[in-house]
Amino acid sequence: MTADTERPGNGSAGHVVAVPIYAGVSELELGIMVAVCRLCGGEGATRTVNRSRASILTAGGLVSTPHVLYAALPRPAGLLIPGGPGAARAARDPLLRAFLASHAALPVGASGSGVLLCAEADTLTGKVVGGPAELVDTLWGHGVSDVRPDQSVTDGTLCTTPAGFAALHAAVHVAGLVWGAEAAQDAARRLNPFS
Repeated sequence: MTADTERPGNGSAGHVVAVPIYAGVSELELGIMVAVCRLCGGEGATRTVNRSRASILTAGGLVSTPHVLYAALPRPAGLLIPGGPGAARAARDPLLRAFLASHAALPVGASGSGVLLCAEADTLTGKVVGGPAELVDTLWGHGVSDVRPDQSVTDGTLCTTPAGFAALHAAVHVAGLVWGAEAAQDAARRLNPFS
């Protein structure tokens, strides 16, 4: 594979988007993100990652086993960071913070309290961010240039959104930069035919 075909945004089906998961992650946001990537890049388009391969209990009680460890993940083409009630605890994990910081230059989409993970990894400095209203004061403490509560906001390669179904905006943003805007919009239409 040449360097040109390894760049995000070239439409190659071989790209992988990393999705960090943690105890208490939102299945809704995780599911939306994985579905968009699968529709754009096919089976294996995402890899869930964590510090271990131990099974993780999600917010709704489902069990998920990460595909790969942070250190074992090949270079991803983008990151999607779902929120969930476990995000505040996960934000204290130094391995997760280091992983997010080392990939901050990639296309990144964070939804709900997943925006907090970006903040704790110091990747929001100077950015305009959206997200849940309850995180506004916390986000201001992380060097952002503006916070727009309960809005989806794109600033360069970063997209931050409120929780729940708004995760679709973050997923479409990253998928558009990785597999192309047409594929991402088609995935959004297939998941939300009433939009």
